[in-house]
Amino acid sequence: MIQRIQSIYLLIATAVSGGLIFVFDLWNNLKEEVYALDLFSKDTVLLKIIPLLFLLSAVVSFLDIFLFKNRKLQFVVGRLVILINLFLLGLLIYVSLTLPGEISISENGIGMFLPILVVLLIVLANRAIKKDEDLVKSVDRLR
Repeated sequence: MIQRIQSIYLLIATAVSGGLIFVFDLWNNLKEEVYALDLFSKDTVLLKIIPLLFLLSAVVSFLDIFLFKNRKLQFVVGRLVILINLFLLGLLIYVSLTLPGEISISENGIGMFLPILVVLLIVLANRAIKKDEDLVKSVDRLR
């Protein structure tokens, strides 16, 4: 059913991953330095991939809401979202440590911590999915 607690966790994770990246900055003073970089450098390519990974995480977690009939697949897709966000967190840390202008980059925005919040919400959703699966298994034993 869609009105389960894991659906609320997944919906909040979707909103955090898909919506809040447009509200909060990933870095405060990054725009001037990105234009100063070479157009084809690996750092600018990484900076273009990061928002796409945020949106991919949002889309997959939103689609995960509607997999309520197959709880095992829903659990696996939740783990996939966790892996996407851990990879995204690693990219954010790598980019923040390797971009030039160390002093101005060190003022990270709150957007750097959004993948951690999404991972926490998906872990809570997976716990609720596991609890539902255990409940169904216990009822099947009684038959």
